[in-house]
Amino acid sequence: GKHRIVIPCLGHFKEEYEKVSKLYMNNKIRTTRYTLLNFLPRNLYEQFHRVANLYFLFLVVLNWVPVVEAFQKEITMLPLIGVLTIIAVKDGLEDYSRYKMDKQINNLVTKVYSR
Repeated sequence: GKHRIVIPCLGHFKEEYEKVSKLYMNNKIRTTRYTLLNFLPRNLYEQFHRVANLYFLFLVVLNWVPVVEAFQKEITMLPLIGVLTIIAVKDGLEDYSRYKMDKQINNLVTKVYSR
């Protein structure tokens, strides 16, 4: 049948492990949602799926029309910017804690038993 070769990544097997490990997918756990590059666009995309945020955005856009303008343009934007900023900071901190937990789990020492 099929044979399975297990190469430890320690000691004098390290070079052989690095050669062989490039051929296969790793088994690292990744539960984070964001990376540094996609945090802002993805977070804004997720936040504007909430009806309340779309409502405030509608009010901001509506206030830019001179006929309908009720307040100064900047004052209308403050609640929306405040809510988006607070939620973005909260999401960023949660994702960072997930990243730290993933890193801790992926660096755990495991035991391999053989016959």
